[in-house]
Amino acid sequence: MNPRFNSCFCCLFLTIAGQQLAAGDWPQILGPNRDGLAAKDERLADSWPKDGPAVLWQRKVGGGFAGLAVVQETAVLFHRVDDDEVVESLDVTTGKPRWTSKSPTSFSSGFSDDQGPRCTPLIHGDRVVVLGVQGLLRCLELKSGNKIWERATHAEFKAPEGYFGAGSSPIVVGDKVLVNVGAGKTGAGIVAFALATGKTLWKAVNDDASYSSPVTTTVDGVQHVIFVTRSKTVSLDPETGKVRFEFPFGKRGPTVNGATPVVLNGHLLVSAHYGVGAVFAKIGATSADEVWNSDDIFSSQYMTPLTHYGLVYGIHGQERVSEPDLRCFDAKTQKVLWSKPDFAFGTMLQADGKFVTLTTDGELILWKPDAKRYQELARTQLFRSTTRALPALSNGRLFVRDSSTLKCVQLGSTK
Repeated sequence: MNPRFNSCFCCLFLTIAGQQLAAGDWPQILGPNRDGLAAKDERLADSWPKDGPAVLWQRKVGGGFAGLAVVQETAVLFHRVDDDEVVESLDVTTGKPRWTSKSPTSFSSGFSDDQGPRCTPLIHGDRVVVLGVQGLLRCLELKSGNKIWERATHAEFKAPEGYFGAGSSPIVVGDKVLVNVGAGKTGAGIVAFALATGKTLWKAVNDDASYSSPVTTTVDGVQHVIFVTRSKTVSLDPETGKVRFEFPFGKRGPTVNGATPVVLNGHLLVSAHYGVGAVFAKIGATSADEVWNSDDIFSSQYMTPLTHYGLVYGIHGQERVSEPDLRCFDAKTQKVLWSKPDFAFGTMLQADGKFVTLTTDGELILWKPDAKRYQELARTQLFRSTTRALPALSNGRLFVRDSSTLKCVQLGSTK
């Protein structure tokens, strides 16, 4: 997406899942379309000063891997402070809180030092939706933080907590909140709730949850909401919950499906590590026809790959098992065009024809996508700690956090 923003317009709007978003908004995980791509009018600097881009403000935060959601002048932070999961509305220019909403949690993971939450907040119109690590689904007023409704999804549907608790960020489609609840034994692997009231509208899929967040796409006039669950990839009709297609994906045992599905030119790319690899399939109304299945072309443990001009860019490898290999590949031809060994594990977003990577060891890297080679533009050390929360980019400001500090960094022009 490269067309220049016409400055004679005073405002540009994007229609995302039925709501009107001002340009520059980052209302949910992986941005406006859940594909890691910022709004068209975001402008990033081509290089950074020696000491890195300016930190506009920073503040202490609690634990969790949840990134921020940002709409206009409001950022929503979801973190754990002592025994509470806390939702905060922040002023984007100062970081000062406008309101706070707390809910107790007793979650304790035996597999991670971090105790959640892990799901990025979702801002839709005048509402905020958050999913806590123990499956508490809350809908709050964006302006005040007042609770509209809540559902204890794990307890109500008898869903197991899994290795790390709930980690699949909900999605809003039309008037419904769709959640990868993971209560496969009760037929509530995926559940639709009314955005207005929290009422259960339908439930589907006999499978447990993953840590992958769903996406929506329309192909040949048919709308799909695509989930990766514990052991399969499934497309649902968002109105009824009817399964449009599904295929096995994942393995039993200590494995994780974490990367968000990627839609590319009417095709679907899903990936995991642990010997699972990637599947590239053509999306049909009631089927997904496999084009290829490979553990060699691409195998991402949990980092969602991004696309640019029909090519896929992503981090191949598994932490503590293999080296991180940044790759550019053509999914259509199954050809790896280039790779940069020992790059870094981390998360990525793109804006203004550039990619921004936040590594798990706190380094921020600016680079340019290219079909022939890796082109680095700048890098700086933002944190001296493990950094897993996904960054958010809105109106030139990058919001990044580790388990104790949130920083607002100036990466581009702020209108």
